[in-house]
Amino acid sequence: MPKKMHIKKVLIIGSGPIQIGQAAEFDFSGSQACRAMREEGVRVVLVNSNPATIQTDPEMADAVYIEPLRSDIIAKIIAKEKPDGILSGMGGQTGLNMTAELAEMGALKDVEILGTPLEAIYKGEDREKFRDLMQQIGEPVPKSVILTSLNQIDDAIAAIGLPAVVRPAYTMGGAGGGIARTREELTRIVELGLSRSRIHQVLIEESVLGWKEIEFEVMRDSANTCIIICGMENVDPMGIHTGESVVVAPILTLRDDEFQMMRSAAIKIIRALDVQGGCNVQFAFLNGEYRVIEVNPRVSRSSALASKATGYPIARVAAKIAIGLRLDEITNTVTGCTPASFEPAIDYIVVKVPRWPFDKFKGADRTLTTAMKSTGEVMAIGRTIEEAFMKAKRSLDTDVQTHTSPSEIRMILSRPTDERFHCLFDALRQGFTIDEIVQLTAITPFFLEKIKNIVEQEKRLASGTCSREDVIRAKGYGFSNADIAQISGKTQQEIDAITGTPAYKMVDTCAAEFPAKTPYFYSTYETDSEIVPTDTKKVLILGSGPIRIGQGIEFDYCTVHAVKALKEEEGVEVHIVNNNPETVSTDFDTSDRLFFEPMQLEDVINILKTDRYFGVMVQFGGQNAVNLAVPIEKEMQRLGLSTRILGTSPDAMDIAEDRDRFSVLLKKLNIPCPANSSAYSESEAHAMAEKIGYPVLVRPSYVLGGRAMEIVHDEHELETYMKEAVRVSRNHPVLIDSYLQNAIELDVDAVCDGE
Repeated sequence: MPKKMHIKKVLIIGSGPIQIGQAAEFDFSGSQACRAMREEGVRVVLVNSNPATIQTDPEMADAVYIEPLRSDIIAKIIAKEKPDGILSGMGGQTGLNMTAELAEMGALKDVEILGTPLEAIYKGEDREKFRDLMQQIGEPVPKSVILTSLNQIDDAIAAIGLPAVVRPAYTMGGAGGGIARTREELTRIVELGLSRSRIHQVLIEESVLGWKEIEFEVMRDSANTCIIICGMENVDPMGIHTGESVVVAPILTLRDDEFQMMRSAAIKIIRALDVQGGCNVQFAFLNGEYRVIEVNPRVSRSSALASKATGYPIARVAAKIAIGLRLDEITNTVTGCTPASFEPAIDYIVVKVPRWPFDKFKGADRTLTTAMKSTGEVMAIGRTIEEAFMKAKRSLDTDVQTHTSPSEIRMILSRPTDERFHCLFDALRQGFTIDEIVQLTAITPFFLEKIKNIVEQEKRLASGTCSREDVIRAKGYGFSNADIAQISGKTQQEIDAITGTPAYKMVDTCAAEFPAKTPYFYSTYETDSEIVPTDTKKVLILGSGPIRIGQGIEFDYCTVHAVKALKEEEGVEVHIVNNNPETVSTDFDTSDRLFFEPMQLEDVINILKTDRYFGVMVQFGGQNAVNLAVPIEKEMQRLGLSTRILGTSPDAMDIAEDRDRFSVLLKKLNIPCPANSSAYSESEAHAMAEKIGYPVLVRPSYVLGGRAMEIVHDEHELETYMKEAVRVSRNHPVLIDSYLQNAIELDVDAVCDGE
């Protein structure tokens, strides 16, 4: 089918502010859509209210409106710009809801809804229409009833029973939903769900808690050609939102006939919905049976993961399908020689682990349910599940508490929280059997066996007879050199001498069947690295890792702009290391070379050792990257590398970050500041606070977004605080300031060229 030549101008709606369940992934999809449209000569009008996004840059679209995402405001923009079409599926639930509202108010009478038709959106999002459609095409869905009022609660319990799952219509990330085990819980969740739903409708569904959750990312064009981009399997069973789950790709624990059964069902469903573009289909599976759970007729967080896991540009292809192109007419930009109709094939393992904000919200309910609480996620690539699991754990950059009490471990495993994935390791260390853990968690034994392999390897390292082969096997399982040294008691130098540097393998969408044009790499401890060193002037930029409170999409924006700026300088090759699959910076063609790796010292240094790098930039990746500046500089000097930290020197960064050194500088410059001091111990802290006088403002050095910053009023509060602060920033002092009450805060942004 030829491109729709009458489509000259397209409106793209963004997703608005970052929120739980709707984060950087929609800047990634929206940015890809903008680029795809303009590649085809289509003018783009973008509407979004989030200034921290790449898509709101003036050069991304022909017209950018930074306006509230309300249907009445967007209707005025439509009247002014007169777009020929609207692309609804790139702005998450917000974009989808706005499109439906605009259509219902008559604002789209002269505007074509591109890609997935409005009726498909209704059928995918309206729980009742979706259930009826599945029944029409013979696809099994959990028994369910639709509620539009609290008065229907008793009828729902009679029809479905308890526990029951509540799924509001037209919401994002399971917002307003949950699992109800009692009538009181059901009433509370339904009331919230009705208020969150755009059409005041919730689905009450029979529980499939404990079933395996399987996802397929599917792509379809207007000629009815369908391909599976990626099959993904949740380590966590049903009952936990897929965005809250540890996810593995490809699907590993199904027999081929079981896989083909659900693959065929996913294609049947996308055709029945008439989705044109990408969509995500979710299944529950148990003992040869499956149930269709839901379909997202748009790109989602899972789409971003599938895109980065395979290297297949889902949002870009979906945008081109929306203006009439067929899959066989769209080139796969990763290979440059295959059409987008080729299903991706991967010869590695991908693991995604969510990142939760509970380090900022100590009193929050940490229970994981069908409503999302995570702010972001990390993705790791390895040749084995063990390696990908361990690389993902290192990528999270969280403080992991080790649990040794069997009763505490049972409690954590039986009630899913953000601690459960890490606690699986603790359980196996404490002698829990696989069967015991399955009873507590309903996690597939296959994954537990893989975690057991890691724990057994820990025991071999700690045995006192750790051999060279044990160290090499541990590297194949994703252990860092620092981990091995700590567990085995060997020195870092001894471990370094055994392990050497990793090989780097390419993500190419086709399991090396065709050559790839786009250099996108992950490390593994095998032979035959696919990186060929060159003499080109290279700069490595450190990304910001997973989205978390205080370190969000703004650092992705900075990273991408740094890449663009350096690419303007002739002869400079720009590389990125990051582990966040939601971002524009980890798009396959943002940089000249992309490394999907943990943001740890060892991993960054290994990259620098693979090629001749001119410099490293750390100031664009937020606090994580800045924290690495001094350690990277010291390690490069130790190794004799000619690479240097570009921009602000690590010593200058240390003065700004180390509260003690910064205070000394202010005194030297005669710049007034509150009475302050620093402390490395609890006793020092008490003495300094007493001298300054309560209340005091206490904060650790080298932390992000005010993490662990508190106003302390007395000795007891200070004692409690110091335990947390030392855990957050072990190697740096805690600064104690006199608390200035009723002061006005002013920010000044400045730029200096060093002169």
